[in-house]
Amino acid sequence: MIFSTPLLLGHRGSPHQARENTLESFRRALEAGLDGLELDLHRTRDGVLAIYHDFDLEGRPIAEMDWPALQQQAPWMPRLEQVFELAEQFPQARLNLELKSQPGASDGRETLLVQVVQAWSGFERAWISSFDPLALIRLHRLKVGVPLALLYSEVEMEELVPCLPVQGVHPHFALLSRDRVAALKSRGLFVATWTVNQAAGVGELLEWGVDGIIGDRPDQLLSGRR
Repeated sequence: MIFSTPLLLGHRGSPHQARENTLESFRRALEAGLDGLELDLHRTRDGVLAIYHDFDLEGRPIAEMDWPALQQQAPWMPRLEQVFELAEQFPQARLNLELKSQPGASDGRETLLVQVVQAWSGFERAWISSFDPLALIRLHRLKVGVPLALLYSEVEMEELVPCLPVQGVHPHFALLSRDRVAALKSRGLFVATWTVNQAAGVGELLEWGVDGIIGDRPDQLLSGRR
């Protein structure tokens, strides 16, 4: 387990209160009392880690856009360094950085992420997750220095875990049961799950022993813990 207590994380911040994956959304989640944030990362063509969920913005791949053009088109979109600056105002906040990537040749997003994370004075508060097993292998080889976790929504992905340099798994909550959580944790893995938006489900998952829950609703996450 990465941290000493089960964590409640805002899924792209608090997206019912502000536009998802924006500084305002992140601030709302942290001010509500959540333990941290989950956010999505893409590399722009000119080497900036932009916070956005989809691979395309209005039909244009983010990987093919430069940061100035992206800022002009989406001025609300932050870069990772801005999130780190916000996190300095919440010194207990943890950050789950989801690297958006697709299997195949790398465009250097893993190297860039290692550089930016290691330059942050609070990097011990972060970990990185990805659906892309190749990205996780590259991050490990680059000695990123923070824990890694495999994201998945298909149970067959668990067969890859013994082959990957990960310390945790992030299965969709529908894949979990009390026995499944226990089995994963018996392998020394931390287990964080997504996207849970009802207090009853939060309470049940915490009872099963998950180490982190990612959700859209800070009120439901906190009610479930209480």
